[in-house]
Amino acid sequence: MASKKTLVLGATPDASRYAYLAANRLVKNGHDIINVGLKNGEVAGVTIEKPQAIHHDVDTLTLYIGTRNQPPLYNYILQTKPRRIIFNPGTENAELEQMAAQQGIETIEACTLVMLSTGQY
Repeated sequence: MASKKTLVLGATPDASRYAYLAANRLVKNGHDIINVGLKNGEVAGVTIEKPQAIHHDVDTLTLYIGTRNQPPLYNYILQTKPRRIIFNPGTENAELEQMAAQQGIETIEACTLVMLSTGQY
């Protein structure tokens, strides 16, 4: 399986959160990750950075930020220009999905952890 560079948006050092589990599972499955979030720390050996620097080599952006907290990040997400955005449960957002689709970004309402465990990632 080819590595898909993945930006984990909503990364957290809290081991009880799905974003933490996903970051670790992505690395375990051979994918390079970029952790972006508001909390300081690291996950899967990768420092969590603030949503400031735009990364242009991202295949997948997996979203772990609730719908109501997403609008301030719209420009950051869209400027990253990932090939696809995975809207994990609780992050579904028709407005952002439409904006992404208009820029040719594939959107998927799914669970990154399930996709990894079933070989659909």
